[in-house]
Amino acid sequence: MKNYEQIEINIKNKVFIITLSRPEKLNAFTGIMMREIIDAVDQAEENDDIRAIVFTGKGNKYCAGADLSTGEDSFNWTDKKKETKRTVRDAGGVLTLRLFKSTKPIIGAINGDAVGIGATMLLPMDVRIASENSRFGFVFAKRGIVPEAASSWFLPRLIGIDNALKLCYSANVIDAKTAKEINLISEITSQDNLISRALQICDEFTKETSSISIALTRQMLWRMMGADHPMEAHKIDSRAVYALGKSGEAVEGIKSFFEKRPPKFPGKLTEDMPDFYPWWDEKIFE
Repeated sequence: MKNYEQIEINIKNKVFIITLSRPEKLNAFTGIMMREIIDAVDQAEENDDIRAIVFTGKGNKYCAGADLSTGEDSFNWTDKKKETKRTVRDAGGVLTLRLFKSTKPIIGAINGDAVGIGATMLLPMDVRIASENSRFGFVFAKRGIVPEAASSWFLPRLIGIDNALKLCYSANVIDAKTAKEINLISEITSQDNLISRALQICDEFTKETSSISIALTRQMLWRMMGADHPMEAHKIDSRAVYALGKSGEAVEGIKSFFEKRPPKFPGKLTEDMPDFYPWWDEKIFE
């Protein structure tokens, strides 16, 4: 496995654990960290033995937000030597869109404060669990900027538009209990039990399921939240059921059911995804 400067990676029980590792800076987010996380996620997806990904932070904080060490110009991306009309992209959005594309379940194990990009990077993860001492802050209005990392798309879908607006308008930092009440996180556990619980969730998701089925299901459910008609879901459902129905995945799923044993699915994500994937890059049923 690669060695990184600002993250650490570890594999346990077929789970790829990514740890934000700048504890002396409260794991503040940088461009280097973004690139390293994306590279690590790419690694995880290229390994068919990896079934899920877990994110956590080193020390007692998850991520204190963007690194503001450059002072008042921290969010000024203008190239002062050369003005350009090129559209710039925020680093958080580059990261969350990569996580959105993942073919493997992603679990956030939030071990402390998650503020700014520390909070928004969690939104495309499939499950977020937190330690008792965790806090969450969408504090952008207090910094004179706006929510980034595509959170204006993700956040209302997760917690509802009213809660999303309240969090962003007030820029208040909320505790784990409040975060659970509004469904920003799904459960609270002790700091000592956080990673064990995350691994348990990964095991529940992947122990007896097809990695190809999970990959398709993840993309179907996430992407259909933005569809304007259920027909869009029907188009994908039809292609996916047809493709998997004639594959070794469905054969093994049905065979194991009748033989009353756990399935051993033969498919590999790197080799056996249906030929229509990724369907969002093409027009269907025209």
